[in-house]
Amino acid sequence: MLDAAEQLIQQNGYNGFSYDDISRQVGLKKPSIHHHFQTKSGLVSMVVERYSFRFKNLLEEIDLKNLSAVDKLNGYIKLFSKTYDTNRRLCVCGMLGAESDILPQEIVIAVGQFFELNQNWLAKIIEFGVKSKEFKLNLNPSKEALYLLSSLEGAMVVGRGVGSDDTLRDVAQTAFKSIVSV
Repeated sequence: MLDAAEQLIQQNGYNGFSYDDISRQVGLKKPSIHHHFQTKSGLVSMVVERYSFRFKNLLEEIDLKNLSAVDKLNGYIKLFSKTYDTNRRLCVCGMLGAESDILPQEIVIAVGQFFELNQNWLAKIIEFGVKSKEFKLNLNPSKEALYLLSSLEGAMVVGRGVGSDDTLRDVAQTAFKSIVSV
């Protein structure tokens, strides 16, 4: 159920799916889904929590590898590419962030925490890259991190909007080159 809900959020957003859609995907009747998740907001909260937990674990895996800052940043960008390369799916939190005005507050808070996690992690990698002389700094690390995160999230949306498989890659390369010292 969570996998189906995640996929539907990535493709259609919060208001773009129903328990009926999940029912068709997983082969369960709607009452069975309601038994596990009484409300749609409860279901979506669980999807965001799980998505954020998995993403945090992937960032920790990157951290544990003895990689250069450039390689860590490339690893981060690949996380977005892997998501987008699957039928132009968007980041769960990117999709929900665009809908934050209509979402229950608990989901808005969880989405904000996901972005904060990403921005803080990127700022740490950028600081590491500056110290190792791999990156040049145009702004402070937190603002550079926000720029990179926003570029990747936005590129997914624009790429889908224009029907391009290349937009994310092109934007990621441009953003990457803006901070990497060469």
